[in-house]
This record gives sequence, structure tokens and C-alpha cells, in this order.
Amino acid sequence: MKKTMTLNLTEEEMDVLERLSEKKDLSKTVLLRQALRLYQRMEERLERGERLYFEDEAKSEKAEIMML
Repeated sequence: MKKTMTLNLTEEEMDVLERLSEKKDLSKTVLLRQALRLYQRMEERLERGERLYFEDEAKSEKAEIMML
């Protein structure tokens, strides 16, 4: 069963959502659902004590992702 909610975004946040939606050719709803699932997966891994990184293989650099 799906539920409806109202989401208040700043103008800047809405601009980001619209740009990503157009870039990915996804509806805003689908994009937000994907973002929520990604956040959930990241939280699950962090709860298990794992770390998250972005890696630039060309430069052999890693940057840890810090979650609030």
C-alpha cells in the first residue's frame, strides 16, 4: 500500500531535484525513492561497522563518506 506525503524543499533543493530528474530521465518520485533506498543501504553497512569510500583509481586516492 502506498502512502502520500508532503515534502517541503528549499528552492535550491528543488532545483537539484529537478536537474537530477531531467539528467537521469526519472520522475522526482522515483529519484527520491532511489535516494531513500541508497541511504538505507549505507546506514545498514555503517551499522555493521563497515566504512564507505569514494575512490579515484587514477589518482590512487580514497575519501571516506561520513554520515550524520
